[in-house]
Amino acid sequence: MSKYKETSMAAIFQNQVQKFGDRACVMYKKAGVYTPISWTEMNTMIRRLGAFLLSIGIKKGDKVAVFSPNRYEWWVADQAILGIGAVNVPIYATNSAEEAQYVLDHSESKACLVATEDHLARVMKIKSKAKKLKTLIIFDEPDKKKAGVITLADAMAKGAAYKDQKAFDKRMGAINLKDVASIIYTSGTTGNPKGVMLTHSNFVSNVKQIMTDFGRYLQDSDIFLSFLPLSHSLERTAGYYMPVIMGATVAFAEDVSTMQQNLTEIRPTIMVSVPRLYEKIHAGILAKVAEAPGLKKKLFGAALSTAAKALPYICEDRPKPGFLNFKYNLFDKLIYSKLKVALGMDRMKFAVSGGGPLSVGDAEFFLGMGVVVLEGFGLTETTPVTNVNHLGEIKAGSVGRPLPDTIVKISDEGEILIKGPQVMPGYYKNPQATKEVFTKDGFFRTGDIGMIDEKGRLHITGRIKDIIVTAGGKNISPQNIENSVKNSKFIEQIAVIGDKRKYLSALVIPAFDEVEKWAKKNGYAFSDRRDLLAKEEVNRLIAEEIDAHTKHFSRVEQIRKFTLLDAEWTQATGELTPTLKVKRRVLEKKYANEIDTMYPSGVGD
Repeated sequence: MSKYKETSMAAIFQNQVQKFGDRACVMYKKAGVYTPISWTEMNTMIRRLGAFLLSIGIKKGDKVAVFSPNRYEWWVADQAILGIGAVNVPIYATNSAEEAQYVLDHSESKACLVATEDHLARVMKIKSKAKKLKTLIIFDEPDKKKAGVITLADAMAKGAAYKDQKAFDKRMGAINLKDVASIIYTSGTTGNPKGVMLTHSNFVSNVKQIMTDFGRYLQDSDIFLSFLPLSHSLERTAGYYMPVIMGATVAFAEDVSTMQQNLTEIRPTIMVSVPRLYEKIHAGILAKVAEAPGLKKKLFGAALSTAAKALPYICEDRPKPGFLNFKYNLFDKLIYSKLKVALGMDRMKFAVSGGGPLSVGDAEFFLGMGVVVLEGFGLTETTPVTNVNHLGEIKAGSVGRPLPDTIVKISDEGEILIKGPQVMPGYYKNPQATKEVFTKDGFFRTGDIGMIDEKGRLHITGRIKDIIVTAGGKNISPQNIENSVKNSKFIEQIAVIGDKRKYLSALVIPAFDEVEKWAKKNGYAFSDRRDLLAKEEVNRLIAEEIDAHTKHFSRVEQIRKFTLLDAEWTQATGELTPTLKVKRRVLEKKYANEIDTMYPSGVGD
């Protein structure tokens, strides 16, 4: 019998502590080795931090911010905040001081937990502008004590000495499912971000919806690798709350740059990611194969061909017919299984892809070699999961059927509309934006365009705000074109341009390693990247690749001109959101001159 009534993820966590005690709850890298922390140890820290927050006067409904990358202390902070009925306001670890200031001030956060001295410096810089902010707690031990800042260790020590140790349970017991649990500020591509209010019911419902459909495949012995930002609802729900409700273990990746190493160290059974990781892994494998000796290259090509033929059987979980089964098993021994071991994916039950469209080419590559990638869909406003491909009915290019109790329909304008227990109640302090985002009959307007196939699976075809309307009045979704072009091993990133223009153009970041190898192989000397990109032969190569990967699109969807750029778009340089989506408005402003050059006056259709 559960001790705590499960009206929050905090109460669910407490019940799991009773059940799993000394078993590993999380793992983190310490002195180069993954080290476990038990459920009981986590709970001691959670309750002590919760008691400290009570001691400084944090009341039910007060906002407490967390400014940190993924680490076990993020969980401790979240569980302590939720446990006392306060509201967790996450800030992306990569946010600037000014971005953090907006969130802290707008949310009226009274306390902020920061990870490092660098995060602390960013908050100290703007602290006077965040009017309600009083207390700063730092996870790392700083070099010097700072006035008004307490370390997590000291905060927990004070919490351990707090006079009313029963207050934590009292607060948790008073939580109502409809109470706000978190305010997540969307990483908007234009204007100030909106604060998405998510209730305890939103989180608990969404996790239980996922478990209804996938619970039979999951065990408490499963292990997750956490690397997507916990400040984002996909990792929060699917990579944190879901393993909590399963009783599984979560290992924290050290950094995105060490992902491949951490994958092989942990060999997770489940992974939640965005398309960019799958793109990178796929491109890396193809690059290595391209350099392999002729016989190995031929063998890999035959393995890919066999995997492609096996795809319908893999996607529908049907037995492969005789000779195909024999060939597939042979290539599994020779190639697929070895590749999965090298990638740290040999124990993977399934991997989830969300936060943006995964190209069909990337999805089919992983599915073909036996790594089940399930593409899903959702938004911060939907906690986030609304749809996901299900085992035995996978369709590459689709995001699958809706979760239980979720209604998905398409408006007359083609917009995806959603209703379900995971949909937010609204935006914080923004009733106008809340009103605008719901239909009269209560459906949430996603801003995405899509269609539902004959089997009830949703297909995303574009984003309303990204739709290009050409000077000729044609509506074009750039995402589909970009995803197709990115299947080229010579192209790393692309943004299609053309709104109110006579034809489409593109900004292109080449896959520099591949293009450099190609240039050297073909005898084209170059001194640096700029010199390489200026070469007529390189521009011809990219033009041929774009043409080859867009030939199935209509004439109006063809890319007529492009500009090669010499630096990758990143979050640090401002072109990508924390979930690695391209900020189109930023690109259009930053590269205005390059774009204008592709549209000389007098040239048109």
